[in-house]
Amino acid sequence: MKIREIRLTLGVFFAALGVLLVRFLVPRPIGMADNGDGWRILCQLGARELDRPSEYFVRFSYGPAPACNSEYISSQSWIDKIASEIGQLLGSSAILNLLVLGVLGCLLVAGGIAAIVVGLRLSVRNSVIATAALLLVAADSAFFGYFASVLSEGAAFLGMLLLAGGLLLMHRTGPWRYTGAVVTVLGAMIGINAKSQTLLLIPLFAIALLFVRPEGSRGLARWALPLAVLAVVGTGTALVQGAGDSANAEYREANMYHVVFNGIVDGKHDTTADLDALGLPPEFAKYVGTGWWSANAAWRDPEYAKYRDKISRRNVAQYYLDHPVRVVEMLHRSAQETLTARVPNLGSFGEHAGQPPLAKEYRIPVLSGITGWIAPLGLFALLPIWLLIGWAGLRAFRNRTGRRDVGIVVLMFLLFAMGQILVSGLAEGIENVKHQQLTIYPTLLAAAFAALSFLPKRKEEPPAAEEREPETASLSA
Repeated sequence: MKIREIRLTLGVFFAALGVLLVRFLVPRPIGMADNGDGWRILCQLGARELDRPSEYFVRFSYGPAPACNSEYISSQSWIDKIASEIGQLLGSSAILNLLVLGVLGCLLVAGGIAAIVVGLRLSVRNSVIATAALLLVAADSAFFGYFASVLSEGAAFLGMLLLAGGLLLMHRTGPWRYTGAVVTVLGAMIGINAKSQTLLLIPLFAIALLFVRPEGSRGLARWALPLAVLAVVGTGTALVQGAGDSANAEYREANMYHVVFNGIVDGKHDTTADLDALGLPPEFAKYVGTGWWSANAAWRDPEYAKYRDKISRRNVAQYYLDHPVRVVEMLHRSAQETLTARVPNLGSFGEHAGQPPLAKEYRIPVLSGITGWIAPLGLFALLPIWLLIGWAGLRAFRNRTGRRDVGIVVLMFLLFAMGQILVSGLAEGIENVKHQQLTIYPTLLAAAFAALSFLPKRKEEPPAAEEREPETASLSA
C-alpha cells in the first residue's frame, strides 16, 4: 500500500463522515419512523415499544423489556446490537438509542464510500467527484433516515455499499486485494441477510465474484481468494438463514392475501371476473382493499377455509400467466412507486423536534426529487434509465476501457433492481413505495457507478529504478 493511497483513503473517509454527521444531526437529528415492523428486531434486543409504533414520528430511544419470540432474520439486528452495546458503554439507559445507531451508520457508510473510491483507482480530482456521487445516493433523503431506524432497509443499503467497495478492491493486487476480501465478506453478509428480499443478491454476488480477476493473475492465484470468499459467505448465510424464519415464510400467506385483495382484485377492474379467475367466490368482493391485519379481513370469514389454497403463490402465478396485460399494468404501477422513492407514511423527525406529524426532511433530496418528478411516467421512464445503465455497464464490462471491475458492479446492482421490482411489484401488494426502496436504491447506485465508469484510471507511477553503484574502472599498471 502506498502512503498516497492511504492518505486518500483516510481523506475520503473523514470527508464523507463529516458530511454524513452534519447531514444527520444538524440542525436536529433525523431518522425513519417505524411502520410497525420494528418489533421483530427490537424484541431480539430486549427492547420495547412504549405503545403502538407511530408512523408520525421517529422514536429515538427504546427502553428495556423481556425478550420476546421473533424468528425474523435481519443483519440489521447485528448493527443494532453493536449500537446497543456502545450506547450502554457511553452511559445510556436505553437498550437502543437511535442517535448512537445513526452515528454508527455514518461511520460504516463512510467506510464503504472510502473503500469504493480507493477501489476505483482515480485521480484525486476524480476521486472527489466519485465521493460526491456516492454521497448523493447514500445520503439522499429517501434513504438516509433508515440508517437511524429500527427497520432493516438500512442494513441492505449499507451492505450494498460495502459489497461494491470490497469487489472493486479485490480486483487489485497485494494487500488491497485481501482488504477487499474482508470488506466483501462483511458487505455480503450484511447485504444478503438484511431482508428476505435481499436473498436475491446471492446468485448475482456469486457470479460477480467469479469475474474478479486482478491484473496478471491466473490459475490458483486468481481463483483461490474469490472461492474462499464465496465459501465463507455461503456457509455464513446458510447458518444465519437456518437459525430463524428463512425467507420470511411466516408472512407468505399474508403477502399473497395483499397481492390478491390489494393488487389483483383492486376494485378498479372487473372484480367479479378477477375473483372467478382466482377461484374465489363473488361474495369476497367485500374484502377488496382490506389487509391481513384488518378487523374485517377475509380470513375471519367462516368460508375462508374453503378457499385458503387459492391465496397462494401458485394460484397467483397462474393468474399472472393467464393475464399478461394485467401484469404489465401492475409493473407500470410498481415503476411509478419505485420512482416516487419517498415513503409517504413515515415521518423523519422526533416527537419533540417541533415538526408536524409525518414531516419529511429535505436536506439532500436531489436524486429522489428527480425520480419523483418523473414518477408518473412509470415504465416509460424506468426502462430507458435501466437501458442506459445497462449500456454503460456492458461497455465497461467489455474491458476496452479498462473498467471491467466497475462494469461488474453496475450489472450486479442493475440485475438485482430488475429482479426486485418483480418481487415487490407482483408478490407484496401493500406498502409498495417502501418495498420498492430496494429497487430504486440499487438503481441509483448502479447509475452512479455507470457514470463513474467513464472516468479513467489514474496512471500508476512506474516503480523507482534501483540505484546502481557507479562502475569503477580498474587501471592496470
